[in-house]
Amino acid sequence: MIDNGGASIMRADRVRVPRKAQGGVRAKIAAYGTYLPAHRVAVGRGLRVAAGFDEDSTTMGVEAARTLLPHGAAVGGLYFATTSPAYADKTNATAIHAALGLALETMAADFAGAARSGVAAVRMAAATGGLAVLADVRTGLSGSADEHSGGDCAAAFLFGETADPVAEVVAQASLTAEFLDRWRSPGDAAGRQWEDRFGLEHYLPLAERAAKELLSEGGVGAPDHVVITSPNRQVSAKAGRLITGSLSTVAGSPAGHAGAADLGLALASVLDTAEPGQTVLALSLADGVDGFLLRTGTGRRAPRTVAAQLARAHEVPYLTYLSWRGLLTREPPRRPEPDMPAGPPSARAVAWKFGFRGTRCQACGFTHLPPARVCRDCGAVDEMVAEPRAGSAGTVATYTVDRLAFSPSPPLIEAVVDFDGGGRYTLEVADAAPDEVGAGTRVEPVFRRLYTAGGVHNYFWKARPVRADEES
Repeated sequence: MIDNGGASIMRADRVRVPRKAQGGVRAKIAAYGTYLPAHRVAVGRGLRVAAGFDEDSTTMGVEAARTLLPHGAAVGGLYFATTSPAYADKTNATAIHAALGLALETMAADFAGAARSGVAAVRMAAATGGLAVLADVRTGLSGSADEHSGGDCAAAFLFGETADPVAEVVAQASLTAEFLDRWRSPGDAAGRQWEDRFGLEHYLPLAERAAKELLSEGGVGAPDHVVITSPNRQVSAKAGRLITGSLSTVAGSPAGHAGAADLGLALASVLDTAEPGQTVLALSLADGVDGFLLRTGTGRRAPRTVAAQLARAHEVPYLTYLSWRGLLTREPPRRPEPDMPAGPPSARAVAWKFGFRGTRCQACGFTHLPPARVCRDCGAVDEMVAEPRAGSAGTVATYTVDRLAFSPSPPLIEAVVDFDGGGRYTLEVADAAPDEVGAGTRVEPVFRRLYTAGGVHNYFWKARPVRADEES
């Protein structure tokens, strides 16, 4: 085998490092949000953040984005990055677009396939005043480093002109080099990589150069915060010492390597606690190096911090986790499996199915879930206006625990929910045991996958109990 690593770095040295955003205008982060699943599985010496059986990169992306974006808000574009797309040959960002209630004219596109896709989505959003959504479900073979050091999560960043930004991009840089450090064949459940030391000798010179150019461009001697992420564990640690010495603490993704969401989650974790006026040097080392130098502002921080979500944990058995990932086949419930969702009815009901949008009668004020043309209260016809409920909490009126219904994680809990502001509907309950649900339990809608049949994912909304520390 020919080692062409030296040639790769020489080519990278000739790449011109981009400076500020186009026209010299600095991109501003108007808002950001994160989502970490509540499930934890014991692997190695600790607990791993794990997406539930009804979660995937699309559902987690919705949850991260809707914490910062009012339903139906205007954005310059939606750019979704993941290495674990729910669909191939179909744009996954369109489901997120529908769940957020974005305008028909809003561009939605996927950036998929590699960890570097997350940076590409962020840079596109920064250039267009758009929304970057980064989400990943990381699957590793049993006992592998990917299994115990990975994490499932999502982060979202909204860019745009605002007088009160969370942070502004002072400088950005990218260096590209071709060397085989990590790879996964299409269709494989887990990736592979060479020894960490192989990637180390390629990444370190690139990281050092990018950091020096970013700090020089921003006129910063020593940044207040340094964020370095990489699928190569040794790279993150040694690059931090090489760049900062002992002057700064180097942060990484607190949930483990998160693929395309890795840099986003690590950056969000720092923004949660950074004070206004501080500088953040953020580097992602994957197939080269991409970096940002940010200066924090006084904008509102995420309503749910990364640390708070990490602290909320529900441990699941290891065998259950393996069955969720398709690495272990367990006996299914002795009930007929659900039918494949059909395209035409899903398209007709997209505002309801993905956006959880009902209708409100203008004559009497009655709220209909699902939407209706004829008011069930006063009988008025076509006197309806749209009434979204995706952002509304509610209260459980009554519930049932079904131990016979088809579910990858029985028992199935269904609850009749009375929503704040009007409307009643029966929803499946997510992330809760039967003894955690009762009449009067406060719940919120969450976007989930009800089931998959025939390769088609049936997305809809479930009700998740609101924890005491989440009540506004």
